[in-house]
Parts: sequence; structure tokens; C-alpha cells
Amino acid sequence: MRESLRSLRRPAADGAPAFDLAYVRSGPRGATPVVVIPGGPGLASVLPYRGLRRRAARGGLDLIMIEHRGIGRSRRDLRGRPLPPAAMRIAAVLDDVAAVLDAEGIDRAVIVGSSYGSYLAMAFGARHPERVASMLLDSALQSAHDLDIERAAVRGLFWDADDDMARGVRRLVAAGVSERIVLDVVRAAYELGGTDLVHPLVRHEPGLAWRALTAYATRDAEIADIPRIYEFDLVGTIAFRELGYGGTPDGHPLDPVRTYLPLASRYPPFTGEPYDLLAAVRGFDWPLVVLSGDRDLRTPPEIAERVVVSAPDATLVRLHNGHSALDTHPMALLNAIRRLVRGQQAALPGDEPALDRLPRTGLSASFPALLVQVARLDALLRTRVLRRR
Repeated sequence: MRESLRSLRRPAADGAPAFDLAYVRSGPRGATPVVVIPGGPGLASVLPYRGLRRRAARGGLDLIMIEHRGIGRSRRDLRGRPLPPAAMRIAAVLDDVAAVLDAEGIDRAVIVGSSYGSYLAMAFGARHPERVASMLLDSALQSAHDLDIERAAVRGLFWDADDDMARGVRRLVAAGVSERIVLDVVRAAYELGGTDLVHPLVRHEPGLAWRALTAYATRDAEIADIPRIYEFDLVGTIAFRELGYGGTPDGHPLDPVRTYLPLASRYPPFTGEPYDLLAAVRGFDWPLVVLSGDRDLRTPPEIAERVVVSAPDATLVRLHNGHSALDTHPMALLNAIRRLVRGQQAALPGDEPALDRLPRTGLSASFPALLVQVARLDALLRTRVLRRR
């Protein structure tokens, strides 16, 4: 694979120091390069997605990924100090993308964003519309005010329903298991493995599979830090100040606001979103593809449907998937990108079954299946113990 790691000097601005922004470009040079922006905020680009770039290059994509300021190779200023909160602004991140396009001599690109990256993609379209050839949004995140959509999806599935899964969740909460942890675990389990994974998890008291998902999905007062893969500490300023991660609980069960509340005291309060993306997409005059997972509980399908209704030239692609195809079904994402680059996006809805059948690779393929087996084993062992009693 032809890939080169590059560095671009970003000047001091608005109280933030100069620093070197890292990015990588891979694959054959094409007429319309593709910029892929991962989620988070906190996910790195260079190290975690090497496999994605290899597959993209084999498929003929000219792909650029930028190490988000405050993360990994773009984390420190010229003196080696971590970038300060003043550097953490969405507008500055968008200008980083434009600066990379300038450095590479690219007039327009296909902009692809996943989850938080989809917010950046839409905001880039609002700030730099002349640089967008087309756009793909994966698990569209459009507004901090969409919290009520997320609440309704979570509670409708896990609390209000009259079925074994909701009864199991209510039983765990009644037994004293932290409501915040219950939400984080069952939401992640549903997105990863569907009801096949959730049912054995909530049937008995927490076991090994529950503990694995707790480590994977929950947040506490300690900030998650996996160097050059996931680093939330600096960019968390964006999450709280501009995206409203420190919202106010509404007093009802299983409130998604509680996921990040343990970190809220470390970051500035919400000051408002920098863009009105609900209004902005109405002016997007380029081809737009929106991927939506039917098990996505963080950016539920209702948001994707609203984007597609609002944008002038939009195509909705529904997948049997959870959150972020970039991370959980990258082959489907890459195939959708190739169709968009070729101008064949109108045919994508008819290809949904074929996209679903594409092989899942890496951790996204093995982790959910392993968790299902462990959860079932936990349930079996506990059933046997109860029978002996």
C-alpha cells in the first residue's frame, strides 16, 4: 500500500499555540480524494485505521485521514506541551481539514464522517461548502438537542417495553446495579450483538460478559486514555463546551446524559453549538449518502431520516448494524464510498442486503460473537447453580 505520513504546521491563532498537524494519504491518486473523519471526539486516525486504508487502497480509493488536533501525533505544540483548551474548537478542526486539502493541492474532496466525525463533516459543508464534492454520513450526529431522540429510543427498548429484555433491565436496576452502568452495558450489547447478546446478560446477575462490556462501554471519573488510539482528555473540551455532553438529567430512568456526567466537572460548561446543522443541510447541493444502523441507539435512525428529508440530493442506506459502520462494518462503508465516488449512490438502497452480507473484519467481527458465547455460558452456569440450591 502506498501511504505517507505527513505533517503540516498550523499557526498560532485565537490564543492557541502553533503545532504540527499529522495526516496520512494512501492509495492511488484519484480525481476526487476521500477524507475520512472518525468519531469520538477522541479517536485517533493514523494508527487505528491502517487496515481500513489498506482495504481502501486495494479498492482504488485515494484516501486522507487527519489526526485530530489534541490527539496522537497532533497532540502537542512546538515545545512539546499538550495543546490547551483554547485550541479545542470545532471551527479550528474544520480549518485543519481545509488546510490539508490546500497542502495536497486538492480543490474538492468527498467528505466522509462517522458519528462525531459526521458532525464535523456537516459542519465542514457549512463552513467550506466550495471544498465538498460529495458527502457520506455514517451514524449522523446533527445536534446536541437530539438527546430526546436518544432517550426515547433507549427507554422504549429497555425500560418501557413489556418483554423479557426490559423486565431484565428493570430487575437489575431494582437489585441495585448502577443505572448508569446498566444503560452503558445494555446499549453497547444491543448495538454490538442485538437481542441475542442482551437477553443472556440481563437474565441473571452480572457475570464475565457483563464485566467485559463494562470495561468496553462505561465512563467513570477516570478519563479513558489509550495512547494514539483513543485520547479524550484534551478534546473532551469540544465535547462539553460545543456539543453539550454535560447535559442535565431529566429525572427518568436510563438517561444517556449520565454516561459522561462523571467527567463534567473537569470541562467547561456548554456554551452552544457552533453551527445550526439542521438548517445547514438544506443548502447542501452535493450528493449526500447517509448510512444508518437499525440497532444504533446513540444516533438513532430517526436522525438519519431527518437529514435525508432535509437535504436536496440525499440517499438513505439502512444497515443491520449498530453504531458507526466505520468501526463495526468497515467493508460496507468502503463499498458505499466507492459507489458515491463513482456517482452510483442512487443504487445503494437496492444494495442494502449485499452490503449487510459483506464480511465483518477484525475486532468488529469477533468481539460480539465472543460476548454472546460468554454471556450464554454465564447464564447456563448460573442456572445450574440455582438448580443445585
